[in-house]
Amino acid sequence: MALVVQKYGGTSVADAERVRSVARRIAERVEAGDRVVAAVSAMGSSTNELIALAREVSGNPHPREMDVLLSTGETRSSALLSMALDDLGHPAVSLSGVQAGIRTDTVYGSARISGIDTARIVRELDAGRVVIVAGFQGVSEDFDITTLGRGASDLTAISLAAGLKADACEIYTDVAGIYSADPRICPSARPLADIGYDEMLELATTGARVMHARAVEVAALNDVDVLVTSSFEDAPGTLIHAEAIMEQAEKVRGIAHQAHVAKVTVRGVPDRPGIAADLFEPLATAGVSVDTIVQNASVEDLTDLTFTVEREEVGRAVGVVEGILSEIGASEVVSDPDLGSVSIVGTGMATTPGFAARMFRALFDHDINIELISTSEIRITCIVRADQVAEAVTALHDAFQLDRED
Repeated sequence: MALVVQKYGGTSVADAERVRSVARRIAERVEAGDRVVAAVSAMGSSTNELIALAREVSGNPHPREMDVLLSTGETRSSALLSMALDDLGHPAVSLSGVQAGIRTDTVYGSARISGIDTARIVRELDAGRVVIVAGFQGVSEDFDITTLGRGASDLTAISLAAGLKADACEIYTDVAGIYSADPRICPSARPLADIGYDEMLELATTGARVMHARAVEVAALNDVDVLVTSSFEDAPGTLIHAEAIMEQAEKVRGIAHQAHVAKVTVRGVPDRPGIAADLFEPLATAGVSVDTIVQNASVEDLTDLTFTVEREEVGRAVGVVEGILSEIGASEVVSDPDLGSVSIVGTGMATTPGFAARMFRALFDHDINIELISTSEIRITCIVRADQVAEAVTALHDAFQLDRED
């Protein structure tokens, strides 16, 4: 008898019929002899609707109350799925994050899991029940409801799989697995049979939306193999695990992109020790997450320092920098909100020549100008104009022949 942890996304439980369909899928596993714990997201676009409602009520909703409000979406999904399973003759119980023993810190809106007390879940499983856990949420030491960040029901499921030492962890979504690129903008993109943790983490952090980046981190730290597949069709899916097979090393595995990137440039920055800390510490205190950072060569002890943020953060970032310009001795700050990014990801890229050259040539051949470049051992990211992101993805997918089978 295997213990299986599953996760169903918002599109999988978007309406009553889809909830019943998920219930039937779970019932089949139970009838095959498995014990099932399922984490569920809020139905369809209900989280966005709750956010919009909060903003109608308050111009500045308190983060604590937002977490209480947003947690209700997943709670509703878990209760409905439990009802549907009961109707199929399979006893089920819905648990909120609090009831499931998911403990977190107190960073509202982006809390981190500090531990899971699985005793209640184990008792329910031993009583012969399917356990349906509301994803995306937990409880702080002060018993305040917290949420883990948008899309973090993946994180709930993988953390539960780690805590319960489950035999399998399965993420059900609206696509057939992890694709070589976003199939919505690149028709030749194909699902991958498997991918390593490091590659998946790079794809997730550079724009691939199928998996939550922190969920991949937890999977890697706890050696949890994760199958990502479709809840709407029978597909083999993509297995995320410790290492991809040998033949897949030293090649590009996927293309990730972000469509909403902004660039902030601080000009006339004194080239002295500690200046970067003086600039980025206030940004961190203000909760601004910085991505790519580039510093120009110093000329007459002055330099320009450029960094990127999400487009919605650019106003706050510029405001923070304007407030410290005189303090750090810089001359001005300018921004460009109409950018995006495109990344190639693959193990072995740093030690194998030719990847960067082929990437840059492919972009040049399509008249796509590169604004900034950043790299890691398994990734190269280029910042480009926002209206050229889709073309860049397709160009790179073709250049690296990712439409071919491994």
